Amino acid sequence: MTESRGPTPHTGSESGPGGTASASPGDPAELLAGVGASWTWLLGSALATLIPGILILVWPEETLHVLAVLLGLYLLVIGGFRFVSVFGHREQGDRIAGLLIAVLYVLAGVLCLRNPLQTIAALSVIIGIVWLVSGVLTAYTALATRDLPHRGFVLCAAAIGVIAGIVVLALPTESARALTRLLGLWMILIGLVELAVAFTWRSALRRALAVTPRDPASPI
Repeated sequence: MTESRGPTPHTGSESGPGGTASASPGDPAELLAGVGASWTWLLGSALATLIPGILILVWPEETLHVLAVLLGLYLLVIGGFRFVSVFGHREQGDRIAGLLIAVLYVLAGVLCLRNPLQTIAALSVIIGIVWLVSGVLTAYTALATRDLPHRGFVLCAAAIGVIAGIVVLALPTESARALTRLLGLWMILIGLVELAVAFTWRSALRRALAVTPRDPASPI
């Protein structure tokens, strides 16, 4: 699920190539902050959601074991993306919400991989809870963050996550095939919205760079 990235991106001494913050040598926190604030990091997170969704839909005969492993890896990877993104937030409240989302994804991924032979109903409950809670937390950070340049897209992604979680949790579990396709469709939809957020963030970075006057003392 997409997270807000904080206020309008700063430029100048705080920004490096691609809109990332310059990291002080030997400072892991600053390095992670630069990576987490980059639009390419958000793009990678979107692709990490979109690609598994496509695989689930185009792989018609996947077994429940394969599905559990695929969903578990998806959750772990997204959890890693969310954890690094936490360092890109400048407000303490945003960081706490982002950290909760990251922990939620990682725990859910471990649950999926710990017992890959569980039922499709159990997998659906895990994914539904993750999407619902992360959607609510994402909406909170989007509303609480001041001067957010892509608030509408982030709120849209949060709403889709909440709706996806409710739908997956509310549907009956008699048809494993139908629920598998439903998970794939929602993952593709969420991934596409996150792609839109990534490119919107890139546009915001470029606009910020365009309006920021160049330091006369800086080299040409």
